[in-house]
Formats: sequence, structure tokens, C-alpha cells
Amino acid sequence: MMTMRLTVLADNNTYIDQYYLGEPAFCCLLEAEGKKILFDTGYSDVFLKNAQTMGIDLTDLTHVALSHGHNDHTRGLLFLPPSPATLVAHPHCFLPKAFEGEDIGAPFSAEEAAQRWDVRLCREPMALTEHLLWLGEIPRVTDFENKSPIGTCGGEADFLPDDTALVWRREDGIFLITGCSHSGICNMVEYAKKVCGDDRVLGILGGFHLLEDGPQLDKTVDRLAGLGLQMLYPCHCVCLQAKAKMLSRMPVTEVGVGMTLEL
Repeated sequence: MMTMRLTVLADNNTYIDQYYLGEPAFCCLLEAEGKKILFDTGYSDVFLKNAQTMGIDLTDLTHVALSHGHNDHTRGLLFLPPSPATLVAHPHCFLPKAFEGEDIGAPFSAEEAAQRWDVRLCREPMALTEHLLWLGEIPRVTDFENKSPIGTCGGEADFLPDDTALVWRREDGIFLITGCSHSGICNMVEYAKKVCGDDRVLGILGGFHLLEDGPQLDKTVDRLAGLGLQMLYPCHCVCLQAKAKMLSRMPVTEVGVGMTLEL
């Protein structure tokens, strides 16, 4: 069976006795089918420092894929050297984003980014390798997710249409890798199933943007528990209450900087 290697380079959490740097952000490296894909870049140069400590070379990336345009997932681009790598993002990813008067968007405009990498702005799904798919814009189909904007984008209320995920397609099912899931983790799952033509969801790793207890959390846990997941790795923007409720019904594994999975 084909495999993909996933390494967490930046996250809120670090493991005890493993001396990597953490920050409230997310970044991971995916290695599959001869490609090296950086998914998000965190907020600072933490991902580069951690990669160096782990002995990982990031000078030969083939792709940089962005989950959305918030700075805890894109500001690390400031520290990533220009290269021939293909940078994949939604058209809204590089638009100005603000929250309560503070800039929370990407550090570059699309035009500036295009001077540093081979930028591909796309709303539709895009294959990064034969079996790794960038999902593009996520249809909102649930009645309990993404009901409130987070700040503004280009001066308008921002419901994060740029928020997306990656899907690794295995012979026995699909595995999702998310950044923040502002579009709704359940919306993401449903779209991944539709695009891939496969209802067998093996697992999910990433942020689910579940920051408090309440009806959305309960409905999300119910939906995820009904998938029969073999693997669940909530991280970054998932509160303790959410993890506890997931753990009571699903096989949850703690995520931290340095985690490596063979998927």
C-alpha cells in the first residue's frame, strides 16, 4: 500500500522531553509520491527552526499549500525563501483580513507572493500528487457550522470561503488534514467524501476551530463519531472540552510538534 509521511512542524502543543518550539499556529510537512508539500507555515520561523532540529531539509519543497489566509497559518511565508515551488491557495487567501482593527491576514498580496513562488489561486479541487488532493472551496451544507463571520476580508464580513483541507486517498479510504476548519469540519468531511467518491473516512488530523462547549461541539462530535474513524488527531484550535468529548467516543491521539505519521 502506498504511504505518505506526515510531520508536524508547528502546533500549539509540544511533547514533554522533546525540545521543539511551539506557537499558537499550525504547519506540517507531507512527503508522498516523490513530492514534498508544506501545508501552512505557522506564524513565525518556528517551523523552519523545528525542521532544522529534526534534520529535515525544506529547500527542495515541491508545493506549499495554504489552508486559509489567517496569519497563524501564513505569516511563516515571510521566512520561507523564494523557490520554484508551487504555492496553492484560494483566491481570497491573500486578500486583506482584519479582526477588531488588527491585521490578521497573510503577509503578502497575491502579486507579491507570485514574485517568490509559482502561485496557483483556485476554488476547485487540485491534485498535488496522484493521491493527495487540495479540496478548494468547501460547500456549506450543515446547519450548525460557520454561522458567524470572523472579522472582515476586503472590508466585507469574512465567512472564510478560503478555508480548505487536504485529502490523502488510500486504497482503504480517505484521511483529511485540516488547518482550522473555519468552514466546518463536518462540511469538509462531506465534501471530501463527494469529491473522492469514497465514504470511508479513516481519520482526520488538524484544527477543528472548536473553542468552547455548546451545541456546535455536540453536533460535531455526534457526526464524527458516526464515521467510525480509526484515527483522530485534533490539534491547534481545539479546546480541552472538545478533546474530552471526542475522547469519550473516538480514538483520539495527542498531537505535538515532532509527531510523525506514516499514512
